[in-house]
Amino acid sequence: MKIYENSHYEKEECSCFMARDDKERFLVVTGGTKMEEFRGEALLMDGKKAKKCPLDVHNSRLVREIFPFTKPVSVRGRKFSIGLGDRLGIASAGHIKAVRGKGVFPVLAQQSIRELNLTGRTYDEVLADATWAVLQEGYEDGYGADGDHLKTKGEVAMALEAGFSMITLDCSEFIGDSNLTQSEAGHLETYRDCTFDLPGGVSINISEENYTETIAIYGRALEFTVEVYNELLRERDDVDFELSIDETMTPTKPEAHFLIAAWLKEKGVNVLNIAPRFCGEFQKGIDYRGDLMQFEKELRLHQAVAEYFGHRLSIHSGSDKFSVFPIIGRLTGLDCHVKTAGTNWLEALRCIATAAPALFRRMYRFALDNLDGAKAYYHIYTEKQMAPDDEALKDTELDRLLDINESRQILHVTYGYLLNETNPFRKIFFETMHKEETLYHEYLKSHIRRHLSSLMSMQ
Repeated sequence: MKIYENSHYEKEECSCFMARDDKERFLVVTGGTKMEEFRGEALLMDGKKAKKCPLDVHNSRLVREIFPFTKPVSVRGRKFSIGLGDRLGIASAGHIKAVRGKGVFPVLAQQSIRELNLTGRTYDEVLADATWAVLQEGYEDGYGADGDHLKTKGEVAMALEAGFSMITLDCSEFIGDSNLTQSEAGHLETYRDCTFDLPGGVSINISEENYTETIAIYGRALEFTVEVYNELLRERDDVDFELSIDETMTPTKPEAHFLIAAWLKEKGVNVLNIAPRFCGEFQKGIDYRGDLMQFEKELRLHQAVAEYFGHRLSIHSGSDKFSVFPIIGRLTGLDCHVKTAGTNWLEALRCIATAAPALFRRMYRFALDNLDGAKAYYHIYTEKQMAPDDEALKDTELDRLLDINESRQILHVTYGYLLNETNPFRKIFFETMHKEETLYHEYLKSHIRRHLSSLMSMQ
């Protein structure tokens, strides 16, 4: 076996380390009062009893109980955080290598219900995978776990039960033509037809039109938010709360953001982050599409609103948005949250393109065949006829498909089809990724650090 050198830990309850062979990773428990509670296979090491334990949910719970640094924690008290997400269950160790020493708080476990359904995982399994990565890397600086884009009370309760430290409530199904009357929103009356001076030397005017429009569009969503918060989160000081209003077709006006924040404050909702829908397009896996000057102008106002009410901005679909990263870093002072996720999957495909080109070609063609189905879940501009032809590329050139917007988006959104348990190449995909663990971590480290460097470039 190969031992992960940073994973050695000893306490009265458990002495252990993590290791791998040519087939799998595992935990080796060599002693401690809780040794018998771990599930695993008995071993003899240097004539002493030990256990080879699978990296499952049961054993991960024991590890979090014994070694508190492996348990997710709140981001409060830290400025800059980044949601990394790991759809594969094998990316978090590489993410840790990328953020270590960079002054950023990583949210390693970040998954939506949509992603769980597409990958066939559970929140318990997602948190277990993050736990093992933290132990493997000996990472004691803290990490978060985000139940992302949750839409129902049941989904929120499920993430909390699993031990997640952050809840992102997605109110998109309640946003629209609300029948909430202005009398029901009477506590916001004091903001109506008023101008407010905000941090950064800017001001905002809540006109009659702004007021009426915001109540009509967001009223029911905000009532639902307050209901979820009061029932499930008000007594949970250990859980961060984020409100997502970005899953809409039209941008969030800064005036609407102001009134939403005012509503939450009036209702005593302790919100850490708010995720507006920004102007332009934050499509999956590619750079920002839109007017940079307009984005900067509106972001300045959104950031001023956030500072005025004491929450942070959260930027969703933040993977690869390199043209706006310097603007975000400069205007927020990196007191914000940026969500990335899917591109750890694309870097895995880069490994496959390098190490197993024939497999990559099969996966690419399968992705093309399933693009229309995937587009039901994700908004992208790419159509099948826009896809580059892999047959025009040599095996050594296949990784170029990960750098072309159209093929990149196709591979990005079809992960659920490519990772499905019934898929004939799922098994060889994970076998190859296990073999190429070091290469994968290097790709992830380079990719995420490019994000961090761009965000920090104007600091």
